[in-house]
Amino acid sequence: MEKRYTKEVKSDPDVLVDVEKFMLKIAKEINMDTEKHNNFILAVSEALANSIIHGNKCDTNKKVFIEVVADDKNIVVRLRDQGDGFNVDCIPDPTEPDNILKDTGRGIHIMKAFADSLEYLNTGNGTETKLVFSLN
Repeated sequence: MEKRYTKEVKSDPDVLVDVEKFMLKIAKEINMDTEKHNNFILAVSEALANSIIHGNKCDTNKKVFIEVVADDKNIVVRLRDQGDGFNVDCIPDPTEPDNILKDTGRGIHIMKAFADSLEYLNTGNGTETKLVFSLN
């Protein structure tokens, strides 16, 4: 059975804790394995932080729209910001020796490590980040 959840937040880093609680509530409601909770919440928090900080530039007049769809096999999280978009291929790999001490690229690396799938879509009026997590 499919379950759908939505949330809209302003582009303020202070909302991260509230969204983490929202995601934990969903994870518990759909009976996600408790060992997966931390990775799930960390990956979604990184995506949200990127949407707020890099996408919307912390402009509190802009929103991040969150949609979560869960079924028996997967949980899909989509976050859509109202920013100018970016080219993921231009983000330096944080595991390369020249980039180890740089601040950029770590969030994407974390999301790739913890989600089963990570995709970006330029919507024309922002970026949509799609994370898929297997429940099996």
